[in-house]
Amino acid sequence: MPTPTLRRPRLRPYLWGPAALVAAGVLVPLGYLLVRAFEAEPEELAALLLRWRNVRLLGNTLGLTAGVLAAATALALPLAWLVTRTDLRGARVVTLLGVLPLAVPGYVMAYALLGLAGTNGLLAQVGVVWPRPSGYGGALVALTLYTFPYLFLNLRTVLLGLDPSLEEAARSLGYREREVARRVVLPQLRPAYLAGALLVVLHVLGDFGVVSLMRFETFSYAIYLQYAAALDRVYAAWLALMLLGLTGALLVLEARLLKGRLYARTGGGAARRVRRTALGRWRILAYGFVALVGLAGIGLPVATILFWLGRGAEAAAWGDLGAALWDSARASLPAALLAAALAVPIAYLGVRRPSAPSRLMERVAYLGYATPPLAFALALVVFSLAAAPFLYQTLALLVGAYALHFLAEAVGPVRSALYQAPPRLEEAARALGRPPAAAFFAATFPLLRRGLGVSVAFVFLSALKELPLTFLLSPLGFRTLAMGVWGAAGEALFSVAAPYALVLILTSSLLVGLLLRDT
Repeated sequence: MPTPTLRRPRLRPYLWGPAALVAAGVLVPLGYLLVRAFEAEPEELAALLLRWRNVRLLGNTLGLTAGVLAAATALALPLAWLVTRTDLRGARVVTLLGVLPLAVPGYVMAYALLGLAGTNGLLAQVGVVWPRPSGYGGALVALTLYTFPYLFLNLRTVLLGLDPSLEEAARSLGYREREVARRVVLPQLRPAYLAGALLVVLHVLGDFGVVSLMRFETFSYAIYLQYAAALDRVYAAWLALMLLGLTGALLVLEARLLKGRLYARTGGGAARRVRRTALGRWRILAYGFVALVGLAGIGLPVATILFWLGRGAEAAAWGDLGAALWDSARASLPAALLAAALAVPIAYLGVRRPSAPSRLMERVAYLGYATPPLAFALALVVFSLAAAPFLYQTLALLVGAYALHFLAEAVGPVRSALYQAPPRLEEAARALGRPPAAAFFAATFPLLRRGLGVSVAFVFLSALKELPLTFLLSPLGFRTLAMGVWGAAGEALFSVAAPYALVLILTSSLLVGLLLRDT
């Protein structure tokens, strides 16, 4: 007698409803932005699109993106190689030095560079007068030190997971170590490198704090200037669409570079230990490189902040600091909880109900993350003013923007937890007569708590550091830690900015530590 199969329950509104809400929250504002952009008359439209300034902005944006990616690769790849493929001691400490810069937002790194130099900066106290960085060079250094951990983490992970038998086979064929690295190992790093490079590129394209402090005009900075100073919303909309087009083109390029490539092992066999390279006479140089990365990524911002804090502690508005911390928390924490709640049905549909619509819903979530923050914020401004003016400059709109923009960060950990949760537990609960929702919360949801915790921490950390969305969408009188750092540093009030930067780094470091423990 055939075994009866459990009937697959039909999709309920509590599954597709949140996914549809996310799709509307991401796509509708972008649609309004497109409508606003085409409000211009044909003559005005031609004048807007054919401005020489657009070409200069494109060159600046692409040049900065390429420079940061190259510099981040120069830091991340050797560091990942040292901790995974050499006999370098203290690999855990080195890994920590490679990850901790994630706790230092780009605009705090820019503040540290500005406070380090100048006639009254930290270096001047030891007799070294170094002009304050600005323009392309300053933005390049600040963004590189902030983004290289994304590459480092991806490369380190894949290097730890490579099959050593491929390298052993290459050595048996007579290849030297350098040839093995170039012909066998490096090609297998391609997917991880492209994934990390995509994160670096998205952060550079969406950055506003660093380029504004360094006075280097990219698309993001130009959008803000056009919106805040010139009040030309049509041109600002077109700048946002140009930036979106650039981001979309890079996403398509990344997908094409990975298309049809397989790197998985197809056979069985016993696990082998990786053969580590003895550093020998290069050991001192390796430790010097590690020390330089740690000093630049962590030591520089912390030392600069402490210097300016000690020099002007009386100038710090400690009462405003407490209010800024409260504003940061009351926007970031609800956004993190909302993003985690929205991530559950989206991840569930993708893992347990894979289909074209569920994959499309998941792609929409990632579209919100890939949309540069300033462009997304401008789209929400245009939408709220046109369709829901009661939402304009409210905390609810800001929380929703955080949740939609960082939703992709919440989906990943929940999806991973769902892959590890046996579906038969939920099927057994339904077979015992429980409704689908009750079966899910009784059998599967307890297994997702770890993933949900990581999701909340991810989004909370990102929202805490977020600057462009906050500037355009925050309520009147609302001031976060990020706004405190940026506002004071922009006026060269480094002593005033120091407490905000210190609290931001300490809070972010705590969250990064929790993520390292739980991931």
